Amino acid sequence: MILALILATALAGAVPTYAQQICAADLNGNGDATDPGETASCLPTQNGSFQCPLQQIACTVTAPGSDVCPVGAQYPCEAPASGGTPTCSPNACQDTGATPIVDTPPMSDPGVPADGAVDANGNCLANIEIFAGRAMRCRPPGLRNTFQNCCKDKGKIVKDGMGSSISSLGTKIAVAKGVLIGMKAAYAAFQAGATAGQAASAGANAIIAGIDPTSIAISLAINFMIEVLLQGCDQEDMETGMLRGSGMCHEIGSYCTAKILGICIQKAKGHCCFNTELGRIIQEQGRPQLISFNGIGWGTPKAPYCRGFTPDEFQALDFSKMDLSEYYADIEARTQGQIQIDMEGRINAYMQTVQP
Repeated sequence: MILALILATALAGAVPTYAQQICAADLNGNGDATDPGETASCLPTQNGSFQCPLQQIACTVTAPGSDVCPVGAQYPCEAPASGGTPTCSPNACQDTGATPIVDTPPMSDPGVPADGAVDANGNCLANIEIFAGRAMRCRPPGLRNTFQNCCKDKGKIVKDGMGSSISSLGTKIAVAKGVLIGMKAAYAAFQAGATAGQAASAGANAIIAGIDPTSIAISLAINFMIEVLLQGCDQEDMETGMLRGSGMCHEIGSYCTAKILGICIQKAKGHCCFNTELGRIIQEQGRPQLISFNGIGWGTPKAPYCRGFTPDEFQALDFSKMDLSEYYADIEARTQGQIQIDMEGRINAYMQTVQP
């Protein structure tokens, strides 16, 4: 019951709201206003206007009923709506209705489409990409995600070495979408009048539907989704965060994803994310060996270049020059006994979620 109530609360509050009057200032001089304390909601004043709290300072009394702003006479002194000493600020408020925040949409990269001809046995006759990835982004703390870190690694939820088939969902990247679908199913059931236990069961069943149960830690995925949704992160934040924490993403860099009057108030981190951790490692260590990636590399943070290797490129790779110890260490660390414990724990956690 508690789980389903948490799921409902999380999904109901997943979309953050923003103040109508905001202000932003580059206080540390790094060229944007995305750091903590550089964006704020404006405060109402007694005359019906708003004042920015950033660098706000008390006004100096020059005569009875006359005040002046210490940082410049051009900045008006206003008394707070709740009363008190008049203050001023060198930073202006912006009405987001009149001056909308300009957002860059999520990347929403579907990956390489299966657009080539196939033979009678389903074999591809066109170009093949090996270890192809998807361009994805997640957002560090900023105004648009209520200053929460949607890129925070939360552990390995999607597994590399515990099974390879995911039947109807197709790829391990799609597991992340499956988790969001599960959460939405739980909330939909709850709204339709289901009991808390029935809603939890609907959510858990939707999460595992079509997914090889050895490919995802269901209990971790549920906890992850609750935390992410309560933080104001969106679906692509969630997908990238899950895959990033599972070692399947290569981070390229940061770019601005929301501005007001040309001032950046939200950044995002661009990634190339792959179906497996091994795919990410081979891409990272194989690209420098190939002339075809010279000058292109990983593209830019806003436009990641995530294509896979052609068969000829893949055959040209010298695996003897690659350090795969990161992958070997992860696989070796999971003995058969540990895998058994993991599976038993996951099954027990799942059974607890479906109990009324």
